[in-house]
Amino acid sequence: MKKILFIMVLMLVMTACSSGGGEELESANKPGSSEGKTVVTLAARQPSIFLQTAEKKFEDKYPDIDIQIQVTEEYEKYTKTTNAALLSGKGPDIFDISSLPIEDYVSKKLILNMDELMEKDKTINKSDLQMNILDQLKSNDGMYTMPFGFSLRAFIGDGDILGNTDIDDKNWTWKEFEKTVKVLGEKGPERRYAMANDPPEMLLQEMLMDKYSEFVDHAAKEAKFDSPLFMEAMQQIKGMFDNKVMTAEQADIGKQMFHSIVIESPADFINAPLLYFSNPKLLQKPEQKGGTRIITYSRFAIQAQSPVKEEAWKFISFLLSVEGQSLQDRVGFSLLKSVNEKQLNEIQQQVKGGTYKLPDGKVPQVTDEQFNQFKELTSTADNYSDVDGKVFSIVGDEASSFFSEQKSAEEVAKLIQNKVTTYLNE
Repeated sequence: MKKILFIMVLMLVMTACSSGGGEELESANKPGSSEGKTVVTLAARQPSIFLQTAEKKFEDKYPDIDIQIQVTEEYEKYTKTTNAALLSGKGPDIFDISSLPIEDYVSKKLILNMDELMEKDKTINKSDLQMNILDQLKSNDGMYTMPFGFSLRAFIGDGDILGNTDIDDKNWTWKEFEKTVKVLGEKGPERRYAMANDPPEMLLQEMLMDKYSEFVDHAAKEAKFDSPLFMEAMQQIKGMFDNKVMTAEQADIGKQMFHSIVIESPADFINAPLLYFSNPKLLQKPEQKGGTRIITYSRFAIQAQSPVKEEAWKFISFLLSVEGQSLQDRVGFSLLKSVNEKQLNEIQQQVKGGTYKLPDGKVPQVTDEQFNQFKELTSTADNYSDVDGKVFSIVGDEASSFFSEQKSAEEVAKLIQNKVTTYLNE
């Protein structure tokens, strides 16, 4: 037994002596599992079949790395425990940062700038990345967070009732939208609402998401909800509901002229709009700045103090590869142009051949021009705001008292301003 222990110690000494210095010594201090693998911890807010599948595929490719996924489904608990761990220089190596103060973490250098790692990584085809998406997610010109998919918030109209109506949807306002709806409403045999099913405060929240940076500056910890712009938006929305242009009541499919929908995949360009209209027309929402709005459900960051930064990056890099982006359970569009184009081209050929079917079994009619529009929307989408859920909630909760005529626009705007300002400075 003593002889075996002596040989093991001798081997460790020889390994240390043969090392080239800092890099090898640093890796010797990395945490390891009982099997001698390098452990990389990943904290997530909810279970994910995609991450579980990616973990298995990655570990098959890198058997010396052990990805350990830790799930905390309770929102408050995840936020508090992860934040406390990071501030103390500990915590997970990779973590879902979606519900955490990203800008604060960047300024305090708690999370890693992935730009340099991405630039050096020869396994990533940079020209294939959807940089129109990734560029919008940068903080201080650095890539500190990484999604593994994205969705698009689209606005569609009923092409049959719109007909040849001349709509400059790249520049129209909500006032012009209201005028257009009133004119269109006179053409049909029955009354149709512009939009239905959602209360006015929900429309206000969606407007906020489209123009979030105009009302909230997280870096400066400032809010601008007491501005004339915000009060006008509230009054405009209330006017549309008071004048029955919109309604919060449930309306059957076919009773609305427009819908705001989420496109979660290339197939959704066809499936989602055709749920509402037989001849849907893609438009830009009134007063929406820039291109189509980008939605990310989860974004991951690497802890700056992690002793396994390189291994953590390998996992991120794997998820950006064709193999990682092609995993069946990944949600949303791919971050690789080639994967999105391949899926759209396959669907286009199926539509042409009459083999593509909608969920209800019907065969859709989609033109090549429409497919070109789908591809353009995916490649030009550049409207992203890192909306804080707490701010979003404050606006929705307080605005309801204006829409129910309990308080004036000025009172509600001031109340929102005070609450958001207090929250930003906590």
